[in-house]
Amino acid sequence: MNIIEVFRQALDSIRANKLRSSLTLLAIAVGVFAIISANTAVLVLDTYFKDTLSLMGGDVITVSKYPTIRMGGESWEEFRNREDITIDQMERLEDLTYITEGVGPNRTYRTTRVSYNDEETEPNIGILGGNEHYLNNNAYDIENGRNFMTEDMDYARSVAIIGADVRDALFEREQALGKTIRVEGRPYTIIGVTEAKGNVFGNTMDRFVVIPYTNLAGIYGKNQNIGVQVRAGSVDRIEAAIDEITGVLRAIRKVDPANPNDFEISTNETLGNAFESFTGILYIIGFVIGGIVLLGAGIGVMNIMLVSVSERTREIGVRKAVGATRKAIVSQFLMESIAICQIGGVIGIIVGAALGNAAAIWLDSTIVVPWESAVGGVIGMTIVGVVFGVYPAFKAAQLDPIESLRYE
Repeated sequence: MNIIEVFRQALDSIRANKLRSSLTLLAIAVGVFAIISANTAVLVLDTYFKDTLSLMGGDVITVSKYPTIRMGGESWEEFRNREDITIDQMERLEDLTYITEGVGPNRTYRTTRVSYNDEETEPNIGILGGNEHYLNNNAYDIENGRNFMTEDMDYARSVAIIGADVRDALFEREQALGKTIRVEGRPYTIIGVTEAKGNVFGNTMDRFVVIPYTNLAGIYGKNQNIGVQVRAGSVDRIEAAIDEITGVLRAIRKVDPANPNDFEISTNETLGNAFESFTGILYIIGFVIGGIVLLGAGIGVMNIMLVSVSERTREIGVRKAVGATRKAIVSQFLMESIAICQIGGVIGIIVGAALGNAAAIWLDSTIVVPWESAVGGVIGMTIVGVVFGVYPAFKAAQLDPIESLRYE
């Protein structure tokens, strides 16, 4: 008997017991669905996170008072009691480092309305303090106009570079360059407009106004806590740059040699490692839940196959009487078990991948196909079918043909 014929007979047997088979298929589909949907969602988030990190230069190093990502077990009180990172410290860091380049502040001073004549935005525009390195450090390109110059910082000029969302909100019918906007009543002349970058995790990257940090420091004070962005020059120089920044900043902040750093340094790599730890937990949760459901489903497969053997005892006796071998009986019942698992598995894979990609649609990210998980699911369902179907199959093969023919 060839494998196609065995598989056809297995499907006929499944169709003959629709309700019982459907319940078993549902249990298997739910288990596979839990694993595949979790894997797909994590793959979507991973793809989206990597795309997001690409929006920031790969050689950019960020120095901050607080951790960029806070993990469990850390004391927030410890971070809060640290000395602020000030503009003066940033400027001294720029003067004392030699490997690094592009030192600049990263500080949102206000989130407020921006107005132009009779037009006004919603009160959700970030007012950022930056210098001539800000756009490069954050991978923004100028669409119209120019970047800041050193003179804009030196003279604390009232000039601004606006994001695409601000341009769209205030200058629908005219050019933005050269126009004067108002931020909390203060006038700023637009010298540049950046190209749109879109959304990250549902938040726009283009709703901002960048003003020379020296100008904002004169308004809000120089001693406020800021973040500092630094470029290493290339990915290969990141470690050396981090070492230099750490040593110089510890000296500037007078950190005792016996004490740990009182500031945080992060790069794309450290953010990626933290994200991988998070997604690893999601993978484990999905596998544990799916594994528990699949264990129950496997027991259900064994139960349905044992019931099937009992119900088809006479059929097995007839087949043996006309020459069917034990191998043929084992093959048929094993194939039925595998067929049930594979059908349920395919349903779970399709539905799980579809639901997992709902995250991609919500995040406006790339649709992903979890090929490795899908192949693993097919192989896994084959194993489940064999493991939980082998006992019923051998029980069927061991039946005495004479006793089986007498079975009522």
